[in-house]
This record gives sequence, C-alpha cells and structure tokens, in this order.
Amino acid sequence: MSAVAAYVDAVFMVFFLVLLIRIALSYFTFVPSRRSTQAARDFVVDSTDWYLRPFRRVIPPLGMFDLSPIVAFIVLGIVQQLVVSLLNGF
Repeated sequence: MSAVAAYVDAVFMVFFLVLLIRIALSYFTFVPSRRSTQAARDFVVDSTDWYLRPFRRVIPPLGMFDLSPIVAFIVLGIVQQLVVSLLNGF
C-alpha cells in the first residue's frame, strides 16, 4: 500500500469514527455543562451533517428509527474501497 493510499484510508477511518460518535450521540439527551463539551458536540454534528443530510432526504425514518446512517456507512465503505484501490493501482 502506498503512503498516499494509507493516508486516504486513515482519513476515511477517522470519518467512520466521527460518524459513529454522531450516531451514538443521537441516542442520548445532551445537556452540556461546559463550553468545551458543547464545542466537541458541535464539531461532531457539523462535520457529519453535510454527509448525512442527502441520505435523510431520500430515506424517510421508520417510526423513531433513522436508517439513513446505515446506508451512509455502506456508501462510505464502497467509496473508501474504490478510492484506496484506485490509489494502489488495483
């Protein structure tokens, strides 16, 4: 694996983790007691909202369950595999 492909793969993994944190935060009511906690939450929400928004427009929630993050994870995994394999030269 080339250095560029390894770096891009790491960036995708970081985004996967931030997306997972965003999903976990949605299950808890969040009343921040400190500005730093609110800033961290805002960072997670702002950095993932642009990616989740198109999926939420297309996939309606089923009751109180939002299935769009599952589709977002699948699409992100496919894009990661394609980009990393292109950078590695197949």
